[in-house]
Amino acid sequence: MRTRTTIPRSVIADVEQRVRRLCEDLAAKLQFHGWHHVSFVRDKAVHFAGRNGAAADVVEVAALVHDLNYMVRRNSLPTDGEALRRKVLFVSGVCIGDIEWVERIVVEAEMRTRHRDISLEAQALSDADTLFKALPVTPVVLAHKYLQENGITLRELAYKIVGEQVGKADDGYYFYDDEAAATYTKWAEVNLSLWRCIVESLDDPCVEDLLTKVVS
Repeated sequence: MRTRTTIPRSVIADVEQRVRRLCEDLAAKLQFHGWHHVSFVRDKAVHFAGRNGAAADVVEVAALVHDLNYMVRRNSLPTDGEALRRKVLFVSGVCIGDIEWVERIVVEAEMRTRHRDISLEAQALSDADTLFKALPVTPVVLAHKYLQENGITLRELAYKIVGEQVGKADDGYYFYDDEAAATYTKWAEVNLSLWRCIVESLDDPCVEDLLTKVVS
């Protein structure tokens, strides 16, 4: 394993300040992926990194920039935010090697493509981001904000969640950290069951007609 210097706290603080400023400037556009999401994922990712032995400093930086793609284009993928991530990290003073590492972590932790054997750093970021999705309050308070932010329909979101997440839950790596799995799996199961029911309900013409009347 290569020897590396920990990212200084002053550099991490600069990354945080820049990302927070971007979130605040674009608050009207980032109803779901705003600073409330970024700060939650950052705090939880650092916690999980402390448990699994990952490089907590790199995980923290990755968590701060993991959703910058939504500032570039709505309903986008992590790769769409690469140029902005690299710019923010470079001007904040993150070394090139760690910028490359952060980029790998962000891409590796993406829900759509992540697999059982991702790195410890990506596991910590993934568990934090996945927990935000699985929170009992998310479908109640935040799901409609996701729809508005990304310009998609409820049907598209329901199929996205079921298609991307159910298989990982069934295969036993919805959460990587044992503590997270033990604590939050019940939330995830209820959340995924809800979205499966939503998918089923949308096949009822009466439900579809109802939604056209109440959803603008």
